[in-house]
Amino acid sequence: MPNATELKFGDPQTRIAQTHSWTVLLRPRQPTLGSLVLVCREPVQAFSALSAAAFADLQHVVQGVERMLRQAVDYERINYLMLMMVDPDVHFHVIPRYSGIRRFADIDYPDAGWPGPPALEPAVVPAADARAALLARLRAGWVGSGA
Repeated sequence: MPNATELKFGDPQTRIAQTHSWTVLLRPRQPTLGSLVLVCREPVQAFSALSAAAFADLQHVVQGVERMLRQAVDYERINYLMLMMVDPDVHFHVIPRYSGIRRFADIDYPDAGWPGPPALEPAVVPAADARAALLARLRAGWVGSGA
């Protein structure tokens, strides 16, 4: 059963991948192309409360995320933001970073914060067809986490 944070970010429709401990979701608002939300499936609201298994799984999931995004977005840097102010379930916003613009499905995705901290707004909200195409591309690029 998805937790409240997974549901808020569109699970299962926006799901790219899922392991025993983590769900990888496409972020509905895209500050940069390929922005994700990585949500812990354990019922915890503090990072320190994760089980050892979830911490171990996180390493494999991050490797899978970075391989997938490298292929799909060709990012220059990647930021993991653990904000947890509104949504208390343990989760990260994963923001691929790049200079210039990435274009996908005839939509430009600038990195408005480059080279400084990520700017979560403005963000691109892709139409349903562009979102479906991006989801398909990312799902196809998911190699798996080994978990």
